[in-house]
Amino acid sequence: MEKVTPFLMFQNGNAEEAMNFYTSLIEDSSITNIAKYGANESGVEGTVMQATFTLKGQEFMCIDSNVKHQFDFTPSFSVFLTCDTEEELEMIYEIE
Repeated sequence: MEKVTPFLMFQNGNAEEAMNFYTSLIEDSSITNIAKYGANESGVEGTVMQATFTLKGQEFMCIDSNVKHQFDFTPSFSVFLTCDTEEELEMIYEIE
C-alpha cells in the first residue's frame, strides 16, 4: 500500500474555506491540489470535487459533498487508502 490519507467531507461548499483557514494557522502548510466542479457536473459549480492539502507535512484530502446530508460537516472521519494494485484493494475488501 502506498499511503493512508485522512479524508474530510464538507457539506455546504466549505471545503476550500476550511483548507485556507487550516493552512493559514499552521506553518509549513499549503493547498497542494484542488479540482472544482464545473458547469453541468454532478456538484455545485465552483465547489471542491477533490482537493489535497498538507499541514506540517501531513497530507489530507477533502471534498464538498454533492450528496445532501442532515449535517454541515460530517460527524465522522474517513481514511483514504491508496493501493498499489487492484489485487491489493480486493484483498483489503475481502478481510472480515
